[in-house]
Parts: sequence; C-alpha cells; structure tokens
Amino acid sequence: MKIATFNINGIKARLPALKDWLTESAPDVAILQEIKSVDDAFPREAIEELGYAVETHGQKGFNGVAILSKLPLEDVTRGLPGDDDDEQTRWIEATVVGETDAVRVCGLYLPNGNPAPGPKYDYKLAWMERLHARAQALLAAEMPALMAGDYNVIPQAEDAAKPEQWTKDALFLPETRQAFRRILNLGFTEAFRARTHGGGHYSFWDYQAGAWERNNGIRIDHFLLTPACADMMTDCWIESAVRGREKPSDHVPVWVSLTA
Repeated sequence: MKIATFNINGIKARLPALKDWLTESAPDVAILQEIKSVDDAFPREAIEELGYAVETHGQKGFNGVAILSKLPLEDVTRGLPGDDDDEQTRWIEATVVGETDAVRVCGLYLPNGNPAPGPKYDYKLAWMERLHARAQALLAAEMPALMAGDYNVIPQAEDAAKPEQWTKDALFLPETRQAFRRILNLGFTEAFRARTHGGGHYSFWDYQAGAWERNNGIRIDHFLLTPACADMMTDCWIESAVRGREKPSDHVPVWVSLTA
C-alpha cells in the first residue's frame, strides 16, 4: 500500500498538475491539504475518472483536506475532536482496506500559528493538544494507524536549510517542537527519520527569493505511525522533483509504503 501526503496549495490552481502526478506516481492513497475549496466545488469527477474514491472536508478559500483512494474507504469522519466550535477544516480520517490489512488513515493540516506570540499561535498549540488526545485514542484502538499531512512543524535544526532564519517562527519555536515531541513520545514512529538521517531533506520551498533553486527548504510534512503501522512500513521518501515542475505547489509529496 503506497500512501502519499501532499499539500497542493489550491485544487483549482493545481488540478492539471495533480492529475499528472496521480497518473504518473499512482499512489494507492493520496492525503491532500489546502484544497481551498468547499466540498461541492471540488473537482470530484476529474479525480474519480482516474480511479480514485474522493472524500473531502473543505471550506471556501483556505484550509481543506481530502483523501483520494484506489482502495475501499470505510468509516470516514471529519473534524478533529475536542472543540465543537472549531470551524476550520483541518482533519479527515478513514479506514483504508488493503489486501491483507486495514489501516486507519488520518489526514491533517496543522495550523501555521504565525504571528507568534498571539491568538493564532494559541490556536496552534491548542490544536496540537487536541491532536495529542486523538493520538492517544488511536494507540488505544490498537489497529494500524497513521497521521499524515502538513504539520507546520520543523522538528529539528537539521530539518531546515537555514535554521537561524526560523528561530522566531511558529514552526520552529521550542513550544511547537515540544508539543510535536509529546505526540511522538506516546509511541509513534516518525516515518521519514526512521529511514533517513541527516540534513538536506526538505518538503517545502517558499515561492520567494529563489528558495527552490537555492535548496533553501524546510521539512514540515510528516507521517507519524502507530507501532502496529510502523511494523508494516517498508520505506518512506520525499518526492522532491515535483517542486521543479510547471506551476508547482510550494510543497512536495511525502510517501510511505506499507505491507497491507
């Protein structure tokens, strides 16, 4: 089972590129962030024609997450538990039924949090507390599960080409990284770092100041796997070449392969 997470930065602007990528790279499951579309306006038919079931949780103009799957999807739920007043569409989950196992797949778009300090950063940390609670529940359920998406977290200095530029940014503040580690320390495996060590591996390059050409990137798109899911992992990698294509997103896909 090949699963990719991809912040596409707008489904309307990126639909041709997304269709090309789905055709060429052919994930079994694609977890999308920042679709920036209400559910009714999502170009469902164009994706379904490629053989994917489509489940979305969108809103107008920003945020929005989706799961595209060639495999059967069951028990789709939307919204991160813990705050009934939260109207931002940042969480979707479903059970993907593979050939040998079922995997609970959670797609997330964690708040950016800037400017920090301030209300947006408070919202980010509160959202991460809710994520911690959901992570505990996934572990308690004991079925293979993963949480994947744009975490807007730079876990370590080696995950930024120029970490000194991010010291006051919400993505790299000590409180952000500590909240991320608290989730990891529940017993999750950060899939990419379980396979690859060292710097120079990024999933986001800003559109400004030639960041892609200079490889001035950061790694903020992550897979966190429960122990049962980590036992199934055979690989995790970043498909960085996608950033060099025409009209790209500022993010690139990150992949895991599972024996499921």
